[in-house]
Amino acid sequence: MTSLPWSWANWKYNKLSYVVPALYVTITYLVIYLFSLGGLPTEEVILDWAQELGLTGIGSLDPIAAGIIAVILLGTIGVIRSMATTLGEEIGWRGFFIFELRKVLSFTGVSLLSGFVWASWHWPVIMYYGSNVPLELALFYVVIISMSFIMTYYTFKSNSLWPAVIFHAVSNVYVQKIFPPMTEKIKGTEHWLGENGVMFAIVTLVFGLYFWRKALKEKL
Repeated sequence: MTSLPWSWANWKYNKLSYVVPALYVTITYLVIYLFSLGGLPTEEVILDWAQELGLTGIGSLDPIAAGIIAVILLGTIGVIRSMATTLGEEIGWRGFFIFELRKVLSFTGVSLLSGFVWASWHWPVIMYYGSNVPLELALFYVVIISMSFIMTYYTFKSNSLWPAVIFHAVSNVYVQKIFPPMTEKIKGTEHWLGENGVMFAIVTLVFGLYFWRKALKEKL
């Protein structure tokens, strides 16, 4: 454990590890709204969501204010709580595994192999909870491997596991707890939504390709 990269990373990488996943989830849902693959939240949806989060008395607030409060709380306290869970995973994946792979593989090889193994570790969850298992499983591999390129980049740049812990937590909170409850489902477009949706896979793939090219350019 003492050999792991525990040092707190440069704040630049910690901040970017918050901004990047928040950005790609936001872009995902903006495109979903733009093409009417999901509906913008109604006042009732926002207030119900805020009340489910335990914000007592929230019904007396303006819906916009209620939504802002909910997003702020999830984006701060929610992320901190999620980090307690993602830390356990990231000690293994980015704290140990990718540094061992780096001894024998290039950045591309490390990102691909670690991403594939990371996605495979989750596949029983998709098999159990998925409604369209073949599609969701394929999309999940695209998402996780794309994320692997970004997280490997920030881990190697910072020589710390903390950017990956932050990145993982922020991605989970935004794609699971912030945008889905605020999005009205439209019949026939469900496969575009959520963390196993088509749009999220497309957007994360674009981000992953960008960071792959960035890492190669920097000879990481």
